Amino acid sequence: MSVDRFGRHITYLRISLTDKCNLRCVYCMPEDMTFRPRAELLQDEEIFRLVRIFAELGFYKFRLTGGEPTVRANIVNIVRQIAETPGVRTVAMTTNGILLSRLAQPLAQAGLKRVNVSIDTLNPDKFRKLTRWGDVQDVWEGVHAAEAAGLGVKLNAVVVRGYNDKEDVVDLARLTLYQPWQVRFIEMMPFGDVADFQQAGVVTQKELMATIGAELGELVPVNEGRLDGEARLYRLPDGIGTIGFISSVTQPFCASCTRARLTADGRLRLCLLREKEVNLLKPMRQGASDDELKGIIEEAIWWKPWGHGLSANVIPRNRVMSEIGG
Repeated sequence: MSVDRFGRHITYLRISLTDKCNLRCVYCMPEDMTFRPRAELLQDEEIFRLVRIFAELGFYKFRLTGGEPTVRANIVNIVRQIAETPGVRTVAMTTNGILLSRLAQPLAQAGLKRVNVSIDTLNPDKFRKLTRWGDVQDVWEGVHAAEAAGLGVKLNAVVVRGYNDKEDVVDLARLTLYQPWQVRFIEMMPFGDVADFQQAGVVTQKELMATIGAELGELVPVNEGRLDGEARLYRLPDGIGTIGFISSVTQPFCASCTRARLTADGRLRLCLLREKEVNLLKPMRQGASDDELKGIIEEAIWWKPWGHGLSANVIPRNRVMSEIGG
């Protein structure tokens, strides 16, 4: 079991399969983003080796992210190989949903259990403005394909002040009245070259709850307000789904953090909002044994930071979100 110096059991690895994406969301990356050459990223067999090593260290929950993970070549086989690794209990994915209409069924058959689909607004014009390139209808087709394939579905919305913080939030919350989904509203977090824009656009949980409550009724806490992963859950009166708030900036949940992140270029990042990373790709390509890699990972996890430093204006600027994997 991997334990840090604060006694937290770290059992959840988020793996970025690529820094590439088929959208250009305004809060995530510049429109003219330059991506890394393929040779600088983890290759399939390197991913499988690291997953096996992490599973042997007690990691059992794995989430595939990006960029956009579905644009990675061989994505179905990657899911299958990870799901079949001894010790792996759950493989999930965070995706923009654009390609799910054709991939959901084969991914489910390969062993994927759940998808978190990013959809920041139901309004087609606003969706295009936020994503720069996207068509919201493609996302909807992906969501329904995921349901038909038997995948668990959560919807993620990053809320950006002045873009989608009013009627769009209400429209998304309203879905939980007649769908058994969890709709999650995520505070925008500051990274890299777009940090200033992101900081100015933060909309707090308190504001969002007031907006939703004024239109749809008072939100009732689920599980007495205890965290479900990183989200605090609520339910609308007569709602069959739930509404989650991920408030990393204003209400951090660092004490219960169990996750680490593996970037597409093979760096182990122990806190999303801290720049410190440990290179696993370099020693692996230099011939490190499994035991040597385990030692590097265990040492890194031991020194996992307590949490972010946003309150002291410590902002990670070495990467944008798409280069980390969220």
